[in-house]
Amino acid sequence: MRRALVIVPNWIGDALMAQPLFTLLRKLHPRIVIDAIAPTWVAPVLERMPEIRDVYATDFAHGKLQLLRRWQLASDLRDVGYDAAYVLPNSMKSALIPWMAGINLRIGYKGESRFGLLNVCHPNPPKTDRPPMTAHYAALAYAPGAKLSFVDQHAPNAAPGDTDAQNAVIKLPVPRLESDPNEAVRVSARFNLDTRTPLVVFCPGAEYGPAKRWPPEHFASLAQFVAQSFPYARIVAFGSNKDAPIAQAIAERAPNVHNLCGQTSLGEACALIPRASAVVTNDSGLMHVAAALRRPLVAVYGSTDPRHTPPLSDLAKVQWLHLECSPCFARECPLGHLNCLRELSAEQVFGDLHGMLLAHR
Repeated sequence: MRRALVIVPNWIGDALMAQPLFTLLRKLHPRIVIDAIAPTWVAPVLERMPEIRDVYATDFAHGKLQLLRRWQLASDLRDVGYDAAYVLPNSMKSALIPWMAGINLRIGYKGESRFGLLNVCHPNPPKTDRPPMTAHYAALAYAPGAKLSFVDQHAPNAAPGDTDAQNAVIKLPVPRLESDPNEAVRVSARFNLDTRTPLVVFCPGAEYGPAKRWPPEHFASLAQFVAQSFPYARIVAFGSNKDAPIAQAIAERAPNVHNLCGQTSLGEACALIPRASAVVTNDSGLMHVAAALRRPLVAVYGSTDPRHTPPLSDLAKVQWLHLECSPCFARECPLGHLNCLRELSAEQVFGDLHGMLLAHR
């Protein structure tokens, strides 16, 4: 196999958890070239992956088929000569372009009514026993039904990997993004961030819904703890336009927080995060970005499960109360109290953050 096309998930975090698949494909097929189709809001992450050559950024509307536009892109791809396509999302729409482009091998999970569109179908995993997302995507590098065990490369007791045996324990590489120090200097200057002072990054948003968002008042209390113990540290909040009101609510309670939500592009956030002494984040795409950029981080979990979508870094600490009602995987708290996040105090998070900031003085 020499050329492969990957249809990337619509979520930043999922795209990063697919990166071990790309690394495995490069190891199994040393001469392979991998290109990707990704939504415009995910493309900057793919552009920083060393395994990916070219990225086709798309802006297909959510929930719409847009057959003509998909056909036009497929027509452009037809002459490239891809040997295989890996379709990572489960939707029927995501499998259309490789089929229209006439790519011989079209690989993915059975997903949503995709018979015929895919010709190498892996069985859907049971909802009651879901594997970690990295293992879920990595399995696509092998034949459907292959008996494989995956362990994360950063796991302390990981067994030696062997990607040649069908019944082997395979050590998964962890996601890693490349960063450019010169880009960091340019973006820091644009936002008047002094490169000589410690930088703490808050990521208070979570696209999936409120049940993943630590309350703004807790972020504000944490900012006050930082100001008391590390008065020269600069705190900035990163996120999308949708996260700007949340960050503004934090800044109103803690004026030492600089709200950059909606002002930085994802690419600019990727340039600035490597400068951070530490990152505090919900379970979000930026959490996975910070982990892939090897920054110390504290990840706050509520409705989701860190065993399924953890920050893949040995520099990460996870704060999760593990209440009886959590994880529920709901967008909003079905019980109306959000205790999984409200009862997780700023003092508890600062316990981890304090050690990280001391280590990076």
